[in-house]
Parts: sequence; C-alpha cells; structure tokens
Amino acid sequence: MLERPEAGERAVLVHLDLHAVTEKDELQEFKELVISAGVDTVAVISGARRTPDSKYFVGTGKAEEIREEVEREEADVVLVNHELSPVQERNLEHLLKCRVLDRTGLILDIFAQRARSHEGKLQVELAQLQHLSTRLVRGWTHLERQKGGIGLRGPGETQLETDRRLLNARIKQLKSRLNKVRKQREQSRRSRKRADVPTVSLVGYTNAGKSTLFNQLTEAGVYVADQLFATLDPTLRRVNLPDKQPMVLADTVGFIRHLPHDLVESFRSTLQETREADLLLHIVDASSEDRQLNIEQVNLVLEEIGADDCPQIEVYNKIDLLDGVTPYIERDENGIPVRVWVSAVQDKGLELVLDAVVERLQSERVIERICLPSQQGRLHARLYALGAVQHEEVAADGYWLMDLDLPRQTWDGLCKHEALADYILPSDQDPRLAAGGEAQ
Repeated sequence: MLERPEAGERAVLVHLDLHAVTEKDELQEFKELVISAGVDTVAVISGARRTPDSKYFVGTGKAEEIREEVEREEADVVLVNHELSPVQERNLEHLLKCRVLDRTGLILDIFAQRARSHEGKLQVELAQLQHLSTRLVRGWTHLERQKGGIGLRGPGETQLETDRRLLNARIKQLKSRLNKVRKQREQSRRSRKRADVPTVSLVGYTNAGKSTLFNQLTEAGVYVADQLFATLDPTLRRVNLPDKQPMVLADTVGFIRHLPHDLVESFRSTLQETREADLLLHIVDASSEDRQLNIEQVNLVLEEIGADDCPQIEVYNKIDLLDGVTPYIERDENGIPVRVWVSAVQDKGLELVLDAVVERLQSERVIERICLPSQQGRLHARLYALGAVQHEEVAADGYWLMDLDLPRQTWDGLCKHEALADYILPSDQDPRLAAGGEAQ
C-alpha cells in the first residue's frame, strides 16, 4: 500500500465537466475545500466528457496528462472533484504512483481534522470506515492467502476477508456507541419539551455565517473561520427571547452540494437536533451569486434527514457585502415573518431575528380544548409526556377535559396518527355536556 504523508501535501486538482457548460462554480467550491483541508494546490487540470471513463474516469489521454503533471510538480496527491469508484481510484493510483482522493474522501479528511468532541470523532470514523470498506481490495491485491507452513497457517481466510471482518466489527461497535449518544440526546430533548423550552436550529450552506450569528446571539465563542466546514461539532446554548421566554439555539454542521451519503448516515444523530427542532433558521449568504442554488441544496439535505416539514425562517446574512441593503424583516401575505436580512459580523439586525423567532414560535403553536374519552389512556399519557397539557378536568363519567398548548408540527402529527382533531371541543359547547355529544 502507498505511503500516506500526514501533512504538507502538494496536490494536483482534477475537474471533469460532464455537461455542455463548464461548471466554474463547482470548481471554485472544490478549490475552497482543498484550502480548508490544508493542502497546497500546484496545478489544476480540467477536461470535458459526455460520460466518465470506466477505467480512469477521465479517459486515457487525460490520465497521461495528469501523470506528467504529477511528475513535473512532484505532487503527493491527486484530488478529483467527483466520486470515483474503487476500481477507478485504484487504477489511477497505479498509473500516477501517488495517492488519489475523490470529493468524498476530501470531505472526510476535512471532517477528521475538525472533529473535537467524542461524538464527532465517532461519526467521522464511522463515515471513513464505511467509505473505506468498498476500497479494501486495492491495498491487498498482491496477497492471495495468509502464509502457510508450520506455525503460520491461518484460518483459511484471504487477507482481504480478514480485513473486511475486522472492519465490519469496528463499524458495528461505532454504531452501537452512536446509538447510546442518540439516546442521551433524545433524553435531553424530552427534558426540554417537558420544560416547554423550544429548540431553534441553525442550518445552511457551509460558510454562510452560521457560527458568527450563533456567537453574536449567545456569546458562545464557537470557532469561526472563512473556510468550508469550520464547524463540525454541534453546539447548544440557552437564549432568552425578547418576550422573556427561553429557547435553545443549536449550531450545526454546514451542508454542501453532493454531500456524501455516508456522511448523512453517520451524522444522523447530530442532525437529529435539526429534525426535532421547533423552528429552523436557514442562514443564507446573501452576497453569493449561487444563493438560490445553495438554498435548494440545503432543502434537499433537510428532506433527506426528514426535517423538510420543520417551519423555517430564511436569514439572509452578509448584507454588509451588498450595496444599499439595510436590516429588515420580510413577511408573507399573512404578515408572518419568512425572511430576515442581517449582517452577523457587523451585529446589524440581529434583534430582528429574535423578534421574527418570537412571532413564528407563537404562530406555530396550537391552543385547543379537547374532550378525551377514558379509553384513550395512551393518548392521554402521550400528551402529558409532550408537555402539551396546560389544564385538565375530569368529568363525572370519566371524560378528560384538557386545555392543550403544543407546536403545530406536533399537533399535525397527532392529528394524522391519533386522530386528535376528532376530540376538539367546540368553543360554543358547555364542557359539562361534552361527554354526551362531540367526543363520542
């Protein structure tokens, strides 16, 4: 197996355009990823094809051009702005005589550098091992069987089989540990729900300014840098809203185009904070020419993790880089805040963000009185577990008259799965007569 230097690599970047128009934006983003990884770019080679080559991805002629550039620049690694198959990666390494990393491998390397918490390190290792499991063959093609002879006979496995078995055991162990972390997070979320403390999660494209905004609102001192994936580990802080009510604000990892599937799977426990949030603040780089495309990419990832139904406010950040734009709240036809224009780095308009959060949290709550029959004991217990019951009376015939206050998202889910809307008590009905009519 090739030697893998730890740092100071000189890299040749490869970008293949598979469309009629050159994807300059994706190439620029790839260069920023390389900078974030701490690698020095010595050359950029681009080309165009209708379809990838099955052997080298880039075609034989282009592969030879890359080999000559690697030799001339004495490069340590070749970084390809696409996802390579294990065979393509192996063939390129044999031809170029240096390490080859695709886009997924590069993002995993950046994540490995950024991970600080125990949970973050577990998630990164899991993603790396899942990615590596399909690439084990390239390092052991020269070995047929473990050595034979007296005292050297093994269990009859190939070295590849042994490695794969050990790898699968480690993956199983990591998933078990992350499952424990997930349960701990769920317990914390249940405690917040019982205390009726809403959770607001920051989401957005990487380097949109989430951590800067988070620091301004919480004074948390989270690491901030003008680079992709500066934040990896989630951070939660308690913030008091203008109406004196507390909320929990969560800063999460940024999203990116073509986010590797392994990463989404591995970081599912972290992204659970986003999926279970009462409100999402979608941070957008207002100065980016690709802001609409970035918004769509973030929404795609939110859909993949099951958070697309969460109410959302778009926060257009970095207006200090735009001409003539001042902080303001943008509302829909019903007067509900849907977008806020701010500058986190200059601390402009952040009070508007909190005002918009208060309005949306209030508008996203359902206050109803229901009449629940005694046969619905499980639903009765669930409403208490959710912290939704504000007041309760018990009628003589055993019906529960309950005043509820809960998030609209939770209400919609209960109406869908528990038919909770069937037990709503009309406002003009005497609660003492409910048992004889509406709740039947």
